[in-house]
Amino acid sequence: MAKATVSLWFERGAEEAARFYAETFPDSAVGAVHHAPADFPSGKAGDVLTVEFTVAGIPCVGVNGGPAFPQSEAFSFQIMTDTQKETDRLWNAIVDNGGQESQCGWCKDRWGLSWQITPRALTAALSDSDAAAAKRAMEAMLEMKKIDIAAIEAARAG
Repeated sequence: MAKATVSLWFERGAEEAARFYAETFPDSAVGAVHHAPADFPSGKAGDVLTVEFTVAGIPCVGVNGGPAFPQSEAFSFQIMTDTQKETDRLWNAIVDNGGQESQCGWCKDRWGLSWQITPRALTAALSDSDAAAAKRAMEAMLEMKKIDIAAIEAARAG
């Protein structure tokens, strides 16, 4: 296990979530699955207690901790994409697997974890040295759920 690891609290389903992330995101994998040696507040001896996994190269541990601490947008993974095809694939994988759309490139997976599927073209447009171009791109983004790169580039161009 890495010296620093992101710990994610799941009501339940940490192993299923980790396997979904490993199948969906490049440079992701499931590592060790640890079973509880005794009953615990949200489960029984033998149930999956924690799962070690990596998401886009980031080491994580998922804890099946019960409903005490639900996920919120205060934590999200931001995944940078290079093309509309990649943006669509990742967004659709999350949303079509029981997740939900949000605004400005954000969505939630079915376990409540938030994701920012962010095309690099959006980041470039928002940091354009031409303030008017950046403003147009931002205004276009604010109207979107999944980011449409062509629409961002058209707004940036004016």
